Amino acid sequence: MTAAATTAFVLLGNSGDATAPRALTSDEVNRLAITRFLNYQARGRAVTITVPNAAGGLVVTGSVDYRTHTGYGVVRGTGRDTSSDGLIQWTDTTVLVHPMTDPPAAAPASPPTSGWYSRPLRTSGMTLDSALAIALGLGSDRPDNAALLPQSGAAWVGQDEVHGHRTDIMNGPDADTKAGTSQTVRYWLGSDGTMYRVQADIASEPQPVVFDFDNRAYVPVQPVPGVTPAP
Repeated sequence: MTAAATTAFVLLGNSGDATAPRALTSDEVNRLAITRFLNYQARGRAVTITVPNAAGGLVVTGSVDYRTHTGYGVVRGTGRDTSSDGLIQWTDTTVLVHPMTDPPAAAPASPPTSGWYSRPLRTSGMTLDSALAIALGLGSDRPDNAALLPQSGAAWVGQDEVHGHRTDIMNGPDADTKAGTSQTVRYWLGSDGTMYRVQADIASEPQPVVFDFDNRAYVPVQPVPGVTPAP
């Protein structure tokens, strides 16, 4: 029991109440089963994605449309990693970047009509692309199968307050991605199943990627004009 509690504390870092993992209650299973479906029902969510790397890391601040599977926002580097600064839009197959030396705090509602560079989204070996793919997978057009979640390693691991909301922290499904994630993804869920934070391990990076669904309003994602996603 002591070893399990120590493991939980390491995984939770400096936030949350460290405790030994336990099986989910029926209410917790139901909340975990509907959390991605709630994102889909809302159409989209505002999200901040913190992507670590050895050079300092990247922060993407924007929105994800879970009906069209499209994300859009501002990307900023921290530390020595500022070469990717600018606007970013992505789908399941394509990443579009609009470099800027001094990007705005929030992406313009209508993307610029020029200055974009397109490349395929890589499903492995690139932490940013793995994080973008996971972000798209955090919405689903149907609830997960509640009966199967306990068999997939789902567990309750603690509690925490996120953006003023009391949450339960649960290990859960891998968001249906092939982005090199670990076997489990950690969810911070409210009492109604609302997703407030997600933490995922990426095979190419020792530190986890963090997705914060904060109190910013969701801004509908408009496609980049005249750009056809890569096949």
